[in-house]
Amino acid sequence: QRRSLAPSQLAKRKAGGEENGDWHPPATQKRQKACSETGSGECYRSPFQKPLAQLTNRPHCLDSSQHEAFIRSILSKPFKVPIPNYKGPTGLRALGIKRAGLRSPLHDPFEEGALVLYEPPLLSAHEQLKIDKDKVPVHVVVDPVLSRVLRPHQREGVKFLWDCVTSRRIPGSHGCIMADEMGLGKTLQCITLMWTLLRQSPDCKPEIEKAMVVSPSSLVRNWYNEVEKWLGGRIQPLAIDGGSKEEIDRKLVGFMNQRGLRVPSPILIISYETFRLHAEALQKGSVGLVICDEGHRLKNSENQTYQALNSLNTPRRVLISGTPIQNDLLEYFSLVHFVNSGILGTAQEFKRHFEIPILKGRDADASDAERHKGEERLKELISIVNRCLIRRTSDILSKYLPVKIEQVVCCRLTPLQAELYKNFLKQAKPVEELKEGKINVSSLSSITSLKKLCNHPALIYDKCVEEEEGFMGALDLFPAGYSTKSVEPQLSGKMLVLDYILAVTKSTSNDKVVLVSNYTQTLDLFEKLCRNRRYLYVRLDGAMSIKKRAKVVEQFNSPSSPEFIFMLSSKAGGCGLNLIGANRLVMFDPDWNPANDEQAMARVWRDGQKKTCYIYRLLSTGTIEEKIFQRQTHKKALSSCVVDEEQDVERHFSLGELKELFTLNETTTSDTHDKIKCRRCVNGHQVRPPPEGSDCTSDLSQWNHCADKRGLQDSVLKAAWDAAVTFTFHHHSHEEQRGIP
Repeated sequence: QRRSLAPSQLAKRKAGGEENGDWHPPATQKRQKACSETGSGECYRSPFQKPLAQLTNRPHCLDSSQHEAFIRSILSKPFKVPIPNYKGPTGLRALGIKRAGLRSPLHDPFEEGALVLYEPPLLSAHEQLKIDKDKVPVHVVVDPVLSRVLRPHQREGVKFLWDCVTSRRIPGSHGCIMADEMGLGKTLQCITLMWTLLRQSPDCKPEIEKAMVVSPSSLVRNWYNEVEKWLGGRIQPLAIDGGSKEEIDRKLVGFMNQRGLRVPSPILIISYETFRLHAEALQKGSVGLVICDEGHRLKNSENQTYQALNSLNTPRRVLISGTPIQNDLLEYFSLVHFVNSGILGTAQEFKRHFEIPILKGRDADASDAERHKGEERLKELISIVNRCLIRRTSDILSKYLPVKIEQVVCCRLTPLQAELYKNFLKQAKPVEELKEGKINVSSLSSITSLKKLCNHPALIYDKCVEEEEGFMGALDLFPAGYSTKSVEPQLSGKMLVLDYILAVTKSTSNDKVVLVSNYTQTLDLFEKLCRNRRYLYVRLDGAMSIKKRAKVVEQFNSPSSPEFIFMLSSKAGGCGLNLIGANRLVMFDPDWNPANDEQAMARVWRDGQKKTCYIYRLLSTGTIEEKIFQRQTHKKALSSCVVDEEQDVERHFSLGELKELFTLNETTTSDTHDKIKCRRCVNGHQVRPPPEGSDCTSDLSQWNHCADKRGLQDSVLKAAWDAAVTFTFHHHSHEEQRGIP
């Protein structure tokens, strides 16, 4: 039989007396029996077998008191870590014992790429001995999960927001305005701010317990998705986008009653409408931070939403708006007053000290003294507001996004439109109803009628049938057998251009198009045109439910989606939507408020866009639409002056010229171009921009680019021109701003 030759086994056999290494098998049962019979007692016993020992530790009989005392002595022993020689991360810490030594930040401030929002002051050796270890401030470091994806301008924005809401920029004030232009990642910056405040502070504990996001109803689900996207399930927000009054009240009361360091749902996302209706439930407690998305809704301090939000017990307020100035400086004051009450005084003081001098100084007819005074007050206003307002323009996106070419296309009226337009001005006489530049109800109706006429005569056909004021006898001007059941693009200059743009885009590329209008009646015409041309489309307007909007947008943005056109009502979905599935956008009619147009036109040029973007702004030549566009230019110049700090903004128009709404200029190719003092045209022809570095290039952002067919960069517009569409256009290109000819 084989035996192991391992050294350990050989040693055992040697210790057992097996000197020669031979193995002796144990005695068999017969041999053991023989040993017992002979009584010799010399039976073989294995050296590895030990005899059983008799147990002698039997339990003593104890009475009940002794037994209870014995059990208590066992249970009263302090807990010890069951792992032998275990040492915690600090070397002296055991489970359940408060950590000794200095407090440490939540994340490593010295890690590569760490975004440090607060750095405690350095302490001398003497100060370190005297200071209370439980009061030593620690670094505040943004979670690396977020800091890794933040772009440089976003890291700067998060630092600014944190300094403002923690009262480090303006002592005693905890609010700020995030006024970055569209597409710069304002949502991500605010999510980073919320997550940081909810988890850490210099005092080594959360800065706030709860945060609230108030947004337009169409963006509630988008905010929820963004939180899930960037935080990856680390937090569970509460989004309220529908339900009965009792159900919503129950959710809001539950949210407000949450307390402690680890609140289950620390972020509430709610729409402005729902907040206004249920403000009473939210005013019974306190919220650490309130973020108002699309905050220009709070431009009127008299409306109920403003007053309800202003009455919240919330010192930290962040207002998000890519367009903080929309109509006048008083609305701008309302926004600043909401976030930091009293920083600009009262409304009357602001109007007297800032608004009146600045507006007088911006008027083209202002005297030198008024301009000088206006500039001084403007500098004073900027110096105050810049302490709580951060503004970056979309030029930053040129590093990350493809080129955007914005083109203003002036389309001549068709003969039918021109006759209807002149007939209306003769009959309605809206100019005579304007008194001292103030617009009454009748004038507003006239403006709406003319804007609809510029879109398509079909929009005012019913008024012609009923022979309303301004349209008496106008029915005879329509072609024989005309019917509104079918769209006739050839009767509208803008619709004719749009028809060509869509046809050329469809036949020469796989690009998708977004069509934007202020009127649902115009969207109805778009639908008729799409059905006639067999274009697949989707439509988003005020009639669509909030939940369905998110699904429609997600479906359209999918590369496999067959839809060619996305019809969008600027009133219902112009803010916040991400439509990167398309790279061409047509703004069919202008709005008095430039912010509405800017918001709508920013839907396609956003993060995730891979193609060159083309923005077409259609205007009817010489009509009220050009006057509206001119008024937008004046407001945007004011916004650039106050928010963007551009000191050399052109004084394009006199306020008196802006009152000339009800005129028709049939002799011009563009009334706006005639008044805007274009610096690129010589004798009506486009010239190339002067070389970079010359005196003329000090403000390229204000250049207005004009071109004939040779200057067109867009193949779609070239094809439309070749199709004998008579129009002129101006365009503004980010590619040209970077010096690319």
